[in-house]
Amino acid sequence: MAEKLALIDYGAGNLQSVANALKAAGAEKVTITADPMFVRTADRIVLPGVGAFKSCADALWAIPGMVDALHERVQIGGAPFLGICVGMQLLASRGLEFGTTLGLDWIAGEVRRIERDDPAIKVPHMGWNDVGVGRHDPAHGLIAPGEAYFLHSYHFVPDEGHAIAAMTDHGGGLVAAVAQDNVVGVQFHPEKSQAYGLALLTRFLDWKP
Repeated sequence: MAEKLALIDYGAGNLQSVANALKAAGAEKVTITADPMFVRTADRIVLPGVGAFKSCADALWAIPGMVDALHERVQIGGAPFLGICVGMQLLASRGLEFGTTLGLDWIAGEVRRIERDDPAIKVPHMGWNDVGVGRHDPAHGLIAPGEAYFLHSYHFVPDEGHAIAAMTDHGGGLVAAVAQDNVVGVQFHPEKSQAYGLALLTRFLDWKP
């Protein structure tokens, strides 16, 4: 029986591209959903996100019961969870874009604007960049070294270093992925990262944290 994979629709992600990538990576069925009841019974959950932290957070919280359903299924029920781009940033305690906005607070930390003194280092951080994995790997092999596609002006700064699953460099270090227990988030876009991204999604579909 095919796993129930929930791709959360809150009006803040390039859903069809992510769905197509998940299917190409081996998902038998991907359900794009804004139904908290479906989320409560999902085997795996993917939360995409593009745009500003505040607008994404407001849109997610605007779906009645969705944040509670995510908490119950992921934090209590242990379903494997993948956050992509702003979907990864929403794991933080707060975002500092357009004021302070509360996040899910699943991984303590905050999302800050990328600040660089060198005018040659452009913000947003856009395009292909290396993903480096340290010896400490909270994602247990889910994130591999390679090259992925990034597009962001804000970055996740976890309170604790042990939550960092991968780093990239853009005039200084930036967190490329975070992980804790059954939760992983990537700042880059797997659906735009060709073979590297598809390989990551395949590993996520097989992941048993």
